This record gives sequence, C-alpha cells and structure tokens, in this order.
Amino acid sequence: MGKNTFDIIFLNARPGAGKSEVIDFFKKTPVEERKKLFHIGEFEEIDDFPMLWTWFEEDHILEKILGKPRLHSTEDAYFKHPYLWHLLIERICLEYSKKLRDHENYHDKYTNIIEFSRGAEHGGYKEAYEHINEDMLKKAVILYVNVSFSESLRKNRRRFNPNKPDSILEHGLPDEKVEKLYKEIDWEEFKGKNPEYIEIKGIKVPYIVFENEDDVTTNKPDLLEKRLKEVIPKLWELKSKYSGA
Repeated sequence: MGKNTFDIIFLNARPGAGKSEVIDFFKKTPVEERKKLFHIGEFEEIDDFPMLWTWFEEDHILEKILGKPRLHSTEDAYFKHPYLWHLLIERICLEYSKKLRDHENYHDKYTNIIEFSRGAEHGGYKEAYEHINEDMLKKAVILYVNVSFSESLRKNRRRFNPNKPDSILEHGLPDEKVEKLYKEIDWEEFKGKNPEYIEIKGIKVPYIVFENEDDVTTNKPDLLEKRLKEVIPKLWELKSKYSGA
C-alpha cells in the first residue's frame, strides 16, 4: 500500500481569507481521522509571516532603541526593496531543507504546510513560485482559499488584535496597506486555464480552489469540515494523477 498523505501543501490566499483557520482546524482534528479524511498525518508548518514580523521588530529596535538605520522596512512599514518578498520565499525553502536534513525520510511521517500571501504589487504568485526549488514543486500541491478583496478587507479588520500584532490568528494590516499590497492579485493569471494543475518550471503542480466568500472558516466548524471534505479528496486525486509530472 502506497503512502496516503501529502508531502507539501502550499496554502495561498489574500490576507484574512482563512488560511490560518484552515490550519487550526487540521490541528484540532485527531491525527488518524485527519489521515483518513484529508491525507494529512503529522504535520509541520512554515509561514513567512513570523519571518517578516521579526524584520519589523528588528527595525523598530534599530531605529528607536539603538538609533541606527532600519534594515528592511520604511518608517511606515513597507519593505525597502521588492526583492525582500523573494527573500522570504528563499527562507521558506531553507527552512524546509533543514527539516529534510534533520529527519530521515521526513515525509514518511510529516506533511509540510507552507503558508503565504502574495499580491501583484510585489511580484505575485508567478514570481514567488519561481523561487521554489524543483524538488519541492514535484512533491507539492496548492490549496488556494478564494475570497474577494472586499471580503479580505472585512476579515482583516475583524481579526486584528492590536495587543497581539505578532499573532498568527490575530494579526492584521491597516486598510491602506491591504489595498496597496493585496487589492490586485495575479492568481487567475498564475493558475492559467488548466483546471487541474499549474505548470511551474515545467512541473505540473496540482491545485484546487477552496471558495470562502461565505466565510465558513470563522466559527463554523461543521461547514468548514464539510467544505474541506469536498475539496481535499479531489486534491488528493489530482496529486495521485500528476505526482512528479
């Protein structure tokens, strides 16, 4: 019997779309049930938000405490250089490589869920995925959580806790930043016309879209479970069809 769990799931969406809530749901699902229903056993996450938040914290320390120039961001918390978005993707790949190094036959036990958002303003998904190495792409599937810009803005406002701006589940952005960075996205262009896979570096990476305009990820565990049961098995079928293609 072959392995019955995903190796790598890239989880993409606009901010506030429900990515972190999907992961939280998986965490709360018992592992044997998770394997059976969603093809996810033990899993680990790589999320670029804690990486970029560290940069903001370091810049605050440099400027306000040490009286030195900020390294990564401007005073109004935009990246100084567009290539820093790509640096985050390279960091994701580096973190993943460490997991392979430290755990023999890593994917015999673990699924890795990699979470990030990209807007067209900073290169979009097209440029981001150019920085994912081929070995990862061959093992990967993409789960895209689809919401409109207006829904992303609403959810971003709703979840923001100013007392915990570094929290995965409670961080948020000011409205003007959400609009500048994420109003325009390249998902439709990036995924292309094939309904089953996205060709990246000549590799067919299976994908599926999780529609969430009706917000099943906020305090609706039964509806969230129902929708995941609709999309994840289909994604597994596509993974089996295009594995390593």
